[in-house]
Amino acid sequence: MSIGKTRMIKRRAAGFTLIEILLVIVIILLLAGALVVFVLPQQKGAEKNTTKLKLGQIATALDTYRLNVGKYPSEQEGGLDALLKKPTFENPKLAEKWQGPYLKPGVSLDDPWGNKIRYELVDRAVEGDEKNSLPYKLYSVGPDGQPDTDDDVRLMTEDKNATGSSSGGE
Repeated sequence: MSIGKTRMIKRRAAGFTLIEILLVIVIILLLAGALVVFVLPQQKGAEKNTTKLKLGQIATALDTYRLNVGKYPSEQEGGLDALLKKPTFENPKLAEKWQGPYLKPGVSLDDPWGNKIRYELVDRAVEGDEKNSLPYKLYSVGPDGQPDTDDDVRLMTEDKNATGSSSGGE
């Protein structure tokens, strides 16, 4: 009978106690809490940095388009879509100058929050912009999806004092 008791004792000693299991759960919850506190703010900053890089990439493509075609794409030509697929030009000579696509295949024209990147040609005479500013506005509406708010991410221009040149929220 003593052999049976030692087997029962060995079986009981092989498992975990309730306190050990609870201790492991508490440690996991503490690690998860630390992850939320330290990683989520970093993700928000990464989304803004990704958007700034994407705006710079699109600006380079727009400049290349202008060098080839002679002007920036208009809304009638598809706006930013003219960087990815050949627009229908009224002038056949312009159609011959298009050498796109100007962005790598698979590049999305959306920001990390799922909003379309905004592109607007600017009439410098109407807007009263300085000579250093770009002839277009290129920006993301940011995480709130609303234009002209503090969280908008804009393409940086040489004129840092202009209202459209700040990246917002920083």
